[in-house]
Amino acid sequence: MPSCNAILRIIGLTLLLVCANSAQAQFGGSSLDRLSGDDRPTPLSLEEAFPYFVSEVAEGEYRVTWTPARGHYLYRHAFNFSLQLNEDDEPEPLPFAIPAGLPKSDQFFGDIEAYYDDVSATVTLPATIPSEASIIIEYQGCADWGFCYPPQRQSFALIP
Repeated sequence: MPSCNAILRIIGLTLLLVCANSAQAQFGGSSLDRLSGDDRPTPLSLEEAFPYFVSEVAEGEYRVTWTPARGHYLYRHAFNFSLQLNEDDEPEPLPFAIPAGLPKSDQFFGDIEAYYDDVSATVTLPATIPSEASIIIEYQGCADWGFCYPPQRQSFALIP
């Protein structure tokens, strides 16, 4: 018959393994997967996960279009656009239009609207802007397996 210490060690190791598997589950894998040689998901680069391009659709109107990678989504509430007239000025909010997203219950933000497919935002600029102005583009997204990218803030230079 095993001793009490041996039984306690077995129980302790079992609990440790269960806790480790639970902690790894948020990353799409488990310690058992790694022991068996299976790799857990690796986050894509931001450029691979959420590529986007900017196009001028009319004078003073730009379209920013994202194409999320498979299994990745963008948050509707995280989109924001502003105009920075020059390096020293604070950005000024810009009006924009974006379609409704899909309802989703998100582990980080609760009930949200998400975009899994191509999504475009139309941004309207003021009538006159200096040549050194930039559109500040803000967005955030996650991978379905539990990796959330930090909020992004990127600048797009407007060239007259």
